[in-house]
Amino acid sequence: MKGITLTAPKRLRGVIEVPGDKSISHRSVLFNAIATGSAHITHFLPGADCLSTVACIRALGVTVEQPAERELIVHGVGLGGLREPADVLDCGNSGTTLRLLAGLLAGHPFFSVLTGDASLRSRPQRRIVVPLRAMGAQIDGRDDGDRAPLAIRGNRLRGGHYELSIASAQVKSALLLAALNAEQPLTLTGRIDSRDHTERMLAAMGLEITVTADQITLQPPSEATAPTALSLRVPGDPSSAAFWWVAAAIHPDAELVTPGVCLNPTRIGAIEVLQAMGADLTVMNERLEGSEPVGDVVVRSSTLRGTTIAGTLIPRLIDEIPVLAVAAACASGETVIRDAQELRAKETDRIATVAAGLSAMGAVVEPTADGMVIVGQPGQLQGTTLNSFHDHRLAMAWAIAAMVARGETTILEPAAAAVSYPEFWQTLAMVQEAA
Repeated sequence: MKGITLTAPKRLRGVIEVPGDKSISHRSVLFNAIATGSAHITHFLPGADCLSTVACIRALGVTVEQPAERELIVHGVGLGGLREPADVLDCGNSGTTLRLLAGLLAGHPFFSVLTGDASLRSRPQRRIVVPLRAMGAQIDGRDDGDRAPLAIRGNRLRGGHYELSIASAQVKSALLLAALNAEQPLTLTGRIDSRDHTERMLAAMGLEITVTADQITLQPPSEATAPTALSLRVPGDPSSAAFWWVAAAIHPDAELVTPGVCLNPTRIGAIEVLQAMGADLTVMNERLEGSEPVGDVVVRSSTLRGTTIAGTLIPRLIDEIPVLAVAAACASGETVIRDAQELRAKETDRIATVAAGLSAMGAVVEPTADGMVIVGQPGQLQGTTLNSFHDHRLAMAWAIAAMVARGETTILEPAAAAVSYPEFWQTLAMVQEAA
């Protein structure tokens, strides 16, 4: 699909079961692969990124059955049961796959090579390589390990203390996975305020992990405390649901419901921002499923106002910033996004690409080194031709902008959405057809 052309619908209505959470889907496969026993995983996200994780785990000698598209059975091989792969491990476009596998494989006594597509090979990896080397890992790659392919010769690792300089769940998780094969406990301090699915899942699998407001400590498991397989239903992905929340909030005649969405406190920054902007957003039926809180989110047409998105909010909504920028363009007044320099290291430089796209639609946007300033005005967006640059979140953000833009909006390379949301375009058609 080279391009898709959209026009603003008169109404948006629907109950949307969003795909399983991407972060939890990745971890459910990776962690259960090294557990004892078999895990039954339902509502798994069958997006390209998560399927890259499945393919890599199979290449490491783990049997993963897929009886249905969204259902997996992972037969764990135990903490020391992975085997040397016969070929290079292709992580596709998935930074989560590459970075978490780098941590996991650093402590296994064999040789492996991690690579991916051109986009992944351009992204910085020193953020994981440097701390893993400090733990004793032998990792090399292009630009002194800052670019994939990464070559890993696994060995016994040290624990100790490491202070995180950036709030990154991928970095934090890579180090915790490496610590599973370390000789001493690992303590992490500093910027540990990123999504905590790894900590929750490892604890639920029986590992000794202590989490406080300012530090995380993981005790390396013995045979008696090895992780136990964890069956689970993956909750709905709030990063995917956020597209529908924004669509309903900015459209003049809309009501959309997303049931069963993950409401992990480290992931609901988008809800808090939309509420601060004045969105008619209600969370209902809050409950606990497995180790994660979930609930149903209802959003209706709203009158939005500008806000500030910065500081500790950023790690809790980093993936939602492209679509929140669309909301800001449709709000009254100025929205300031800062402390989000991490956006420059995503599938695209999302500061540059989001600012350029919204500007092409007629919005007033000034990119900055660590974010952007958006001068919002309801009704200002004008249809145009936009490029996704093969970035899934850009493709979907432009689709949401098209829901309120005047005239036609053409999105190039819309198939990129399949990385995290394979049914996005069908769902978009459904909520309009139901109007």
